[in-house]
Amino acid sequence: TLRVLLSSPASGSALPFYNPSSRVVNGEDAEPHSWPWQVLLLIEQGDWLYIYCGGTLIKPNWVLTAAHCISNEKYWVALGEHDITISEGPEQFIPVEKIYVHPLYNNDDASQGYDIALLKLSYKAELTDEVKLACLPPAGYILPHGTKCYVTGWGNLNTDGPTPDKLQQGLLPVVDYAHCSQPDWWGSAVKEIHVCAGGANVAGCYGDSGGPLNCPGVKCKWEVNGVVSFGPEYCNTPKKPTVFTRVSAFIDWIEATRAPSPGRTRTARGLGEGV
Repeated sequence: TLRVLLSSPASGSALPFYNPSSRVVNGEDAEPHSWPWQVLLLIEQGDWLYIYCGGTLIKPNWVLTAAHCISNEKYWVALGEHDITISEGPEQFIPVEKIYVHPLYNNDDASQGYDIALLKLSYKAELTDEVKLACLPPAGYILPHGTKCYVTGWGNLNTDGPTPDKLQQGLLPVVDYAHCSQPDWWGSAVKEIHVCAGGANVAGCYGDSGGPLNCPGVKCKWEVNGVVSFGPEYCNTPKKPTVFTRVSAFIDWIEATRAPSPGRTRTARGLGEGV
């Protein structure tokens, strides 16, 4: 029987080129199951499942996360979670069958972007009031400067400081590319395939790597416009917003990866395929 351990594993961590966003600073407990597409990514080691990253349920058997969360591990996802210290009833634990990392992602130079991956689950999640699919934005959509978005997570990538029991949410206003790419902000580390949010006298260490940036939607009330990629080394660093992979830049890749192509063999991990 697998047991969930509420900490990161002793060996290995999901680290992008800057320290990952590690916790929702000055955030608040989310209303239980108010972000029902929120995923907890777990790795299996022995009889334990260790909390590792966040993610987003986009189809009953597909999860969106960050490429830097992926290594040679056996992964599970937890759905329907709120308080991770107790069993509340709606939780679903499903093993990951295949992993698809964007082929242009470079683990040695994450500043190039493409920090995005898809996880195909071993079987479909049961959709309930507590487990729902996220809406994604239209392809190419750019969030207006100042859009008020929420980042969500349990903040379980960093070992300093306590891990919250309940899902946290933090309000982050979007910083447009023109501001975020200025030399005294992130400069060339930020690309047009990123979304920046927070960072202007707002706590900059938010959420779980791989987790969602939830923004007011074009087609739905909320759409997941970002995947947590990296943030400043120190929280509350002025002009250093949290940086997300911009989901609207990868809609075609997501759709192509999910659609099976005749004659293509998907390997166990499938890295670099699906385009």
